[in-house]
Amino acid sequence: MRDCPYQMMVIGTSLGGLQALQVLLPCLPKGFPLPVAIAQHRHKDSDDSLCVFLQQYCALPVSEAEDKEAIVPGRVYLAPPDYHLLLEGGHLALSTEAPVCHARPSIDVLFESAADAYAHRAIGVILTGASHDGSQGLLSLQSQGGLAIVQEPTTAQSPTMPKAAIAALQQQQRLPNTLYASYWILPLRDIAPFIVNLCHLALR
Repeated sequence: MRDCPYQMMVIGTSLGGLQALQVLLPCLPKGFPLPVAIAQHRHKDSDDSLCVFLQQYCALPVSEAEDKEAIVPGRVYLAPPDYHLLLEGGHLALSTEAPVCHARPSIDVLFESAADAYAHRAIGVILTGASHDGSQGLLSLQSQGGLAIVQEPTTAQSPTMPKAAIAALQQQQRLPNTLYASYWILPLRDIAPFIVNLCHLALR
């Protein structure tokens, strides 16, 4: 079995994200080799109930990210409410910089930090959502050779976010003298199995 060619997976979602994560996370088996960082738009006064709820559906440990926390493979890190989550040199970082696309946590901020820190060893996944947040971050990740995956909009509770990401990727590919890695548009139920197979793991 070859080593997984990737070292980090980042997921961005907004409206409908809770239901989407209930489908995606159970398909990541115990022993999944990548750390997973999630930016889910939510109210700034939210408590940790989202983290507790998602743990019921995930074989991997799920926790809210803490500033300066070391990134560990096989763990799921959720951006805390009202903080941007960034990946920096093997550690997590939290920021109270201004909202991006009216959101904090911002998907763009998380994905751009993943592009900087992991380049071609990062996987970026855009799920359902009602804004354009994440499109530019996914482009940044893809431009570094990372793998871009977008939920097929017809399978999204809110197709605005995946449609915006797809439009941005398609527009970028039409520019002259640009060489970007390929991207995938997949139904929600197929995203996690596709990534698991990339990492040469058997579903169990």
